[in-house]
Amino acid sequence: MSILSQTEAPNPWVSLSYLRDNSDAVVAATVAHIELTVISVALGLLLAVPLGVLARRYRWLAGPVLGATGVIYTIPSLALFAVLAPITGLTRTTVVIGLTAYTLLVLVRNVLAGLAGVPEDVREAARGMGMSPARVLLSVDLPLALPAVLAGLRVATVSTVALVTVGVVVSNGGLGQLILEGFNSNLYRAQILTASVLCVLLALVADLLLLGLERLLTPWARARS
Repeated sequence: MSILSQTEAPNPWVSLSYLRDNSDAVVAATVAHIELTVISVALGLLLAVPLGVLARRYRWLAGPVLGATGVIYTIPSLALFAVLAPITGLTRTTVVIGLTAYTLLVLVRNVLAGLAGVPEDVREAARGMGMSPARVLLSVDLPLALPAVLAGLRVATVSTVALVTVGVVVSNGGLGQLILEGFNSNLYRAQILTASVLCVLLALVADLLLLGLERLLTPWARARS
């Protein structure tokens, strides 16, 4: 990677030459950032849906589940990665576990909120048609809870895009690697700004894609609004 020396000037915030000379590094960091985000959010959703369903079915579980996810969310990311690192090492696994844990509070809350918003008379009608509890869950509860679940997924994804950068402390921070290298390379402004702007763009693009998915999968919600 091309690095600006201490005696080299100027040190601009915007530099096309930086992008030209370091395009491979920028693309690799961006891809790594996207992969960490997608894997972490997907795992978080896979855990949050059954946790939310169980907490809704057994009401006494709601408090402990939300309390546990809330406590995890309050742990500073640097501290969480530091605790995980001796176990999983300076690997992508460390970052994925931490990021997945941070998504649970938002996702579980929204799964619960979505399930709670399903009208009871709709459930009764489904049971009256002879549907089993599992069929009611899959055909009635989860589809009607989908708008709330997808809304939580948008929030979790955007926050995860930002948190990925903290993974630089265990050498797996996606665009955070470029930001740190920029600070270590005599405050290389173009590198810092490029990585920061890309993080913002990734968050915006992810939010817009999920918004489009939400509108596509829940046309009834759009018609009602």
